[in-house]
Amino acid sequence: MNSLQDRIAQFQRMTTEDPDNELGHFRLGQLYMEAGQYEAAAQSFRRTLELSPQFSKVFQLLGSCLLNLGEHDEAIEVLTEGYRVADQRGDKIPRDEMGKILTGLGVELPTAAPSDAARTDAPTGFRCQRPGCRAGAYAQQLPGPPIPDEIGQLIYARICADCWNEWFKGYSIKVINELRLDLSTDHGQAEYDKYMRGFFGFDELA
Repeated sequence: MNSLQDRIAQFQRMTTEDPDNELGHFRLGQLYMEAGQYEAAAQSFRRTLELSPQFSKVFQLLGSCLLNLGEHDEAIEVLTEGYRVADQRGDKIPRDEMGKILTGLGVELPTAAPSDAARTDAPTGFRCQRPGCRAGAYAQQLPGPPIPDEIGQLIYARICADCWNEWFKGYSIKVINELRLDLSTDHGQAEYDKYMRGFFGFDELA
């Protein structure tokens, strides 16, 4: 298995070659955090939020980095905004984690404003559970499982068509190319599945 520094170098190359790759910036930030490089992690998470401002988990991680850096005022601002975003989206796990941090800092939890207030079309009734999904209550469910296995069923139940297409037609290709994955091998398939689960936020869902 690659060392932590090797993985950091991989995602540094990925984000340099494709600066708009939100998954690359997110994973790079996580790896920087694992290495205790909180300033670099915060920069990666800020870039992720520029690309995907509804990615609620990133607010939580950025706030934690800022607290480790002693930037308490900015951390409170980030966590407060992240709490609102997560509450609006129904992202319960990151919302509750940010709520615990804010309460521990003596900060009153905010009341989120209603989301999608300006829209006139009706919600679909299907809410995509991918962190960072922009569709919210207006997400369209896939017509069926996109993969004939257990993870395909999970994607069908929890992930909207737009997010699946974003992964399948975009980020999956980047992951295969940038990490030079051979999907005919067990290692290549395991790495591909790991990044797919991370993209859809399955590790964060209850």
